[in-house]
Amino acid sequence: MGLRLALFVAIGASLGYAYYRFVGCRSGTCLITGNPYVATLYGAVMGFLLANTR
Repeated sequence: MGLRLALFVAIGASLGYAYYRFVGCRSGTCLITGNPYVATLYGAVMGFLLANTR
């Protein structure tokens, strides 16, 4: 269970950062995608939540 959770969190974090990098808000005023740290954290949380659904 721990490996699966870590994998989902890592994938979520990398997808969050990728979304910031390639799609994100250019002006910097967007709440989630305007900051790489927030986008990465948001992706990690989404990965965590997805890993815990069964």
